[in-house]
Amino acid sequence: MTLAGWAVVAVILLCLFLLIKTRISADVVFMSGLAILIVSQVIPASEALVGFSNEGMLTVASLYVVAAGMKETGAIEYIVAKIIGRSKSIRRAQLRIMAPVMIVSAFLNNTPVVASFIPALEDWARKNRIPASKILIPLSYAAILGGTCTLIGTSTNLIVNGLLIEETSYGSLGIFEPAYIGIPCAIAGFIYMFIFGRKLLPIRGSGFDSFKDPREYTIEMLVDSGSSLVGQTIEEAGLRNLPGLFLVEIYRDDQILAAVDPEIRLQGNDRLIFAGVVDSIVDLQQIKGLSPATDQLFKLDSNRRERLLMEAVVSPTHPVNGQTIKDGRFRNLYDAVVLAVARNGERVKEKVGDIRLKTGDTLLLEAHPNFLEQYRNSSDYYLVSGISGYSRPNYEKSGVAWSILGVMIGSVAVGLLTMFQASFMAAGLMILFNCCGSADAKSYIDWSVLLVIAATLGIGNAMQYTGAAEVLATGFLSHVESNPHLALIGVYISTWILTEMITNNAAAVLIFPIAISIAASFGVNYIPFVMTIMMAASASFSTPIGYQTNLMVYGPGGYKFTDFTKIGLPLNLIVATITIILVPIIWPF
Repeated sequence: MTLAGWAVVAVILLCLFLLIKTRISADVVFMSGLAILIVSQVIPASEALVGFSNEGMLTVASLYVVAAGMKETGAIEYIVAKIIGRSKSIRRAQLRIMAPVMIVSAFLNNTPVVASFIPALEDWARKNRIPASKILIPLSYAAILGGTCTLIGTSTNLIVNGLLIEETSYGSLGIFEPAYIGIPCAIAGFIYMFIFGRKLLPIRGSGFDSFKDPREYTIEMLVDSGSSLVGQTIEEAGLRNLPGLFLVEIYRDDQILAAVDPEIRLQGNDRLIFAGVVDSIVDLQQIKGLSPATDQLFKLDSNRRERLLMEAVVSPTHPVNGQTIKDGRFRNLYDAVVLAVARNGERVKEKVGDIRLKTGDTLLLEAHPNFLEQYRNSSDYYLVSGISGYSRPNYEKSGVAWSILGVMIGSVAVGLLTMFQASFMAAGLMILFNCCGSADAKSYIDWSVLLVIAATLGIGNAMQYTGAAEVLATGFLSHVESNPHLALIGVYISTWILTEMITNNAAAVLIFPIAISIAASFGVNYIPFVMTIMMAASASFSTPIGYQTNLMVYGPGGYKFTDFTKIGLPLNLIVATITIILVPIIWPF
């Protein structure tokens, strides 16, 4: 190996050491590693920066925009609610996520599946007080395992099949041929996560943290006539035991239903009185079929999706101090609507319009963004602050969002467009048809994940450019040439290790010609080696950098590098054992 090759290996080992032993973020570590290679001139800058123009990285970027459109229209939340329900069991939630994601990922590219589910599952975890770290790794692993079951489930399978057609006379594999090995591995992975997932997955970014706020608001919500909530019980509608929120009573015609029974069925125009913390009040605004009971909202000039939620603390000089919100004509005065009021931990029992404001009351307001600047330093309020992350889903556009996603998937499935082209088309359509605004689209993109992908692609390219990858692979495989079974094990291990160091597709491309040569030297069938490469390159669980979906959940789940090793390494060994045992039986030498 050349000196440049050893330098690349040293940089990779340094990056892995820093990720395991320190709290430095992955994007900083890998960008620093890439910078070392560029500054030391180990490889030309043009070779080191190939990751920033890589179609895979740019595809992930555009898929974040597609996911933004699905999130902003409430399209994916509906599916998540139907799939997972309101389970309080971590194990049950994991299984309800993994089963459908495995099936979907077998027929759709697993990257957009994960991109679409991440924001919805983050919200679901927060609302159900379950740490997101308990469900995002299962999401990624399910997508990976499902993708191995068909020829079109993952780009790795398509690339290996392309090499098979190009470099041999075998022709193409059948679309379900990988299922012979993929399905047993997927079942084993499902069972493994069922038994060990709850115990081995870490608690990071706990969903409990957001419910420690002592401020308790009182808010009225109206059940929309004709909504899907009408006819459901309180329990079925998911309005009982909401985290940080309590349904105090229901106003129905001239009746007041106190001590609300969970079996009470909702009716149109029911007025529901809730008490709870601000995060839960924000979540309440996003439930389809519920609207704030005040009709003042519809008298504001701006569109609801343009408005922001804010908190403001009433000062002694506030013009409405001492008056009711209704009598003080609050909306006319500030072009803002009071949704809820918090008062020193007390439960304010009056309807919002009838609440008499006092000094120190905290108001939850819906207003135009310029309210924040206009009254931030006003003597009317002690404090005015915006609430981040609030956006009422535009449910009217959910059908459009699903159609765009369907067009993207369909165009790839029939070969009309590549995944790269289709994802950019879909991202553009999401913005064009107002499923999400351009500002929202940019805010949804996880730039740290993109930097990690680009940097690791650059470092992986350095491994190939300097010849280090080929030397390591050839050197390792030279020790297992005594019989085909040992060679098969060697092909799996070398592909797996390279996948964790560079990328799954690059590892498959590198090992493929070596494996075909080994098969030829033995005079045996090369298909077992091809299927082994497919599984080894796709089944990457023990590091976040081995597969794109692992990288995508790395940040949102708040994971450490070692979290993937702890739960993923045993799964890697399980899949490796199943593959090495079954492949020669299904496709004999």
